[in-house]
Amino acid sequence: MPEKISPENLEKQFTIDVRSEGEFAHAHVPGAINIPLLNDENRKIIGTTYKQLGREAAVAKGFELVGPNFANFFRELREKSGDKTPVFYCWRGGLRSAISATIYEWGGLPCKVISGGYKAYRRNVLKGLQRKLNLHVLSGYTGVGKTEILKLLKLKGAQVIDLENLANHKGSALGGLGMPAQFSNEMFENMLYELWKNMNASDLVFLENESRKIGSNILPESVWLQMENSPLTDIILNKPIRLQRILKEYGAFPKEDLAACTVKLKKRLGGLNLKNALEALESGNISAWAGILMEYYDGTYLHGRKDKTQVNNSMEWDWNQAETCSAKLMELAKSIH
Repeated sequence: MPEKISPENLEKQFTIDVRSEGEFAHAHVPGAINIPLLNDENRKIIGTTYKQLGREAAVAKGFELVGPNFANFFRELREKSGDKTPVFYCWRGGLRSAISATIYEWGGLPCKVISGGYKAYRRNVLKGLQRKLNLHVLSGYTGVGKTEILKLLKLKGAQVIDLENLANHKGSALGGLGMPAQFSNEMFENMLYELWKNMNASDLVFLENESRKIGSNILPESVWLQMENSPLTDIILNKPIRLQRILKEYGAFPKEDLAACTVKLKKRLGGLNLKNALEALESGNISAWAGILMEYYDGTYLHGRKDKTQVNNSMEWDWNQAETCSAKLMELAKSIH
């Protein structure tokens, strides 16, 4: 019998998800590879058999479908595992992972199975994201470079969680430009959990002030509430430099893409501002377009700050003195906490 391993103890384990390719694509244990015992079509056939004829008939149909592939399945498991001991999991740690482990052990090789399967891992994720951390939130107008500041802080040894990087989205109407496709919200939570659980709760953890929704991904309520009630530092950078930074970040995108993103803001910008922004894009006046959007986002930022009571400090930023500023920011945050 394979050794069972708790979903809390997967650090540095070589995990193999034997669920179907569709289940894996939706969400999985970060770092796992997918070698399906049953593919999507198999599962559909077995599901229909179960509904019509019951469990025994469905199990028999499963063996009929996958039995002839056991040799190929074993070869792929062996090839992908190399000298590592694989840890198998399916949805509930049931038949699929048990069969996979049995096949592997028939080859005289050691393996493990996640107790409770992916379902148990997900319970652990939702519980783990309620863990309290010593958060410090960076805020500021669009264009100050909060994400870049987080990268600087990480290089200096600070604990950092880059939510926009996890979400593959920068949070605004333009946030998806040039970014990979977003993961499902379940997968976003899984990846966030893997970072969250490894943070030292006694040290500061820096992250960026975000809306609860980042593109199509939504922050877990427990994380969102912690952010809302954590100390915050405003990063201040003058408007002309912010405009330059926005132009550098978005100015190279095709104007058709910029226009499509701008139209998403129709209700919030208002008819006149939308018209002016689109005309500026059409004429190639990217600076005028960026200025209109900047006014909108600055107003949104101010509105969102009205009810904030945890603003503990603000700090002028100079990108020509980024190293000095990042060191100063870390000291400032420590003094607040």
